[in-house]
Amino acid sequence: MNKLWVRLSIAFALIALVALLAAGWLASSRVSSGFRQYVVHTQYGDSLITALQAYYAAQQGWDGVESVFLHEANGGGGKRRGAPRRILVDATGNIVYKEGEETVDRDALGKGIPIVVDGQTVGFLYIANGGGRIGAAEQAFLQLISQSFLQAGLVAALLGMALGFVIARGIAAPLDRLAAAARRISRGDLEQAVSERGTDEVRQVARAFNDMTQALRDAEALRQRMVADIAHELRTPLTVIQGNLQALLDDVYPLTKQEIAQVYEQTLTLSRLVEDLRALTQADAGQLQLQLAEIDLAALILDAVAFFQDAARNEGCELSAQLPEHLPAVRADAVRLRQVLYNLIGNALRHTPAGGRIVVSARPETTPAGAAVVHVTVSDTGPGLSPEAQAHVFDRFWREERARTRAGGGSGLGLAISKQLVEAMGGEIGVESEVGQGSH
Repeated sequence: MNKLWVRLSIAFALIALVALLAAGWLASSRVSSGFRQYVVHTQYGDSLITALQAYYAAQQGWDGVESVFLHEANGGGGKRRGAPRRILVDATGNIVYKEGEETVDRDALGKGIPIVVDGQTVGFLYIANGGGRIGAAEQAFLQLISQSFLQAGLVAALLGMALGFVIARGIAAPLDRLAAAARRISRGDLEQAVSERGTDEVRQVARAFNDMTQALRDAEALRQRMVADIAHELRTPLTVIQGNLQALLDDVYPLTKQEIAQVYEQTLTLSRLVEDLRALTQADAGQLQLQLAEIDLAALILDAVAFFQDAARNEGCELSAQLPEHLPAVRADAVRLRQVLYNLIGNALRHTPAGGRIVVSARPETTPAGAAVVHVTVSDTGPGLSPEAQAHVFDRFWREERARTRAGGGSGLGLAISKQLVEAMGGEIGVESEVGQGSH
């Protein structure tokens, strides 16, 4: 089965099996070798070591030491069958006696049994156990140890596989829950959330999944709201156009230029709305065509203020610009930046009562990172915005008025478009306001 928990379980089982075989083989071989060495040394070495120590103490050397080995062999009624070969070396590593013609590695001789006389090591006795045999009792003990190792290994392997299965299921279970929730989301059920349990990595994945589902819900709610808002915005001019045309056809209104101009005005409203939606769509897709160049920002601001002077006078508001003597040029798209200024000034005019004041100012600044920027501010003396309204002021189709009429504002796309354009040109846009204190 091509499942994660199955693969992990098999991997744990293989690891446990390999570890069992390796540990069993190493433990068995080392224990068997060490135990055989111990038995051989015990059987054939203790009495001989005592005799060799006495001989060296008496002779002050190893000359004639063969007699000790012959006496030791004959002391038990002759050399025992199967007894191991013995080699004696002096303190400098020179062989002074050996049984048979076997050549022994000098490094191995240093691992023999030391012969100590008066606190000094005077030689080493090496017993080659390759040809030695151990008794039935010792053999039974070795078999018991081997069986114990095997049983312990099997128990450890079974426990390891069981633990591996539990761990594998614990790792795979959250992924299964994520997959099931993702399938439900693909069928349109966005009310999905998974529990954030498990290891840090699993919790991070679950948290990211829950954040994603929340973002999908927000996006779906925004989409539905946008569809409703677009339908509402289109309905008003279409209703006016339809009503006027029907009245003209029924001879309710005379076919005059004035009536045609009203219909034409509504088509312009529709055109602006469609163009705004097109600009937002291009910005979302990253397809806005920008012609970036060094532009005179001061001249652009003065032109925008002059453009709205008549509208400001008609509204009974004062509109002015406050600029420093030397304002550095900025790199931007002149057409798009003019559109942003028009949106901001037009929005300020709609929300500033008669007798109010609107000021467009600019000042050069340096960011904490050391970059030179220009801060442009459009301030008004309107009613201001609550903190809740400030959080939504750049949302699409959002207007602070609860009634969706045009009496208090435009389509609700101007500030959203301004935000997209400013960010596309590498800038930032925001709002600061207090209720009753105006906005900027």
